[in-house]
Amino acid sequence: MDKLTLEHIKEGQVLLFDKPLHWTSFQVVNKVRWLIKQKFGLRKIKVGHAGTLDPLATGLVILCTGKATKTIESLMGQTKVYTGELTLGATTPSYDLETEIDKTFETSHITQELIDEALIAFQGDIMQKPPVFSALKKEGKRLYEYARRGEEVEIPKRQVHIDHFKITENLLPKLNFEVQCSKGTYIRSLAFDFGKALNSGAYLSELRRPQIGDYNVEDALSIEDFEKLLND
Repeated sequence: MDKLTLEHIKEGQVLLFDKPLHWTSFQVVNKVRWLIKQKFGLRKIKVGHAGTLDPLATGLVILCTGKATKTIESLMGQTKVYTGELTLGATTPSYDLETEIDKTFETSHITQELIDEALIAFQGDIMQKPPVFSALKKEGKRLYEYARRGEEVEIPKRQVHIDHFKITENLLPKLNFEVQCSKGTYIRSLAFDFGKALNSGAYLSELRRPQIGDYNVEDALSIEDFEKLLND
C-alpha cells in the first residue's frame, strides 16, 4: 500500500512491524495508535497486537486496526519461527539477559554428538514450564511481579509443540539456533531446559522472530516507515 487513509485504518489493516530492541510490544501498539490519532484527529481507534515479543527480542510483531482486530485470535494461533543465540555454562533467573547470572556450570564435556542427542527430546509435543519472569497471570498478578519481590510461586508445566529445533552454528559456549513452534512456546524456557539436557546450564542471549505463519519480517515496517506512510 502506497498510502494509508482513515478509511483504510477504520476498515481494518493488518500491519507488520519489526520491533526494535528494548521496546515492549505494548509500546509499539501505543506508538502506532498515537500516530494514527494525531494524523487523523481521532479521540480513539482500535489497535491491537497478535502476540507479544519480549523487550530483549527483535522481529515480527503483527498489529491490527479497526475491524481487523477481530482477526487477532486467529493470527495468534499461527506457528512462529525464531532465530537466536544460546549461551551455555550459566543460567539467569529470567532465562535471558534481563537478570544477572546466578549459577555457572561446566561445559568442557559438551560435544556436537551430545548436542545432537539432546535435540531429539525437543521435537513434537513437549511439556514446558513458563519463566517466572513472564507476563502470565496467577491469582490476578503477573508472574514477574512475584519474581521481582523474590516470592516463590508454583508454575505448572504446559504442553507446546516444536516443529523443529536445530542448531545452525556451534560456537561453544554459544550456539546459534532456529525454532519453529506453536503459540505459547517460551524460547527462554527452551534455552533453560536445553542447558539442563546437556548436563550444564544455558540462557537466551539473543532472539529474533522472522516469521509468524505466512507473514515475514522482510515485509515489515519500522515505526519510522509507518509514520512516513501515514504522512506521505
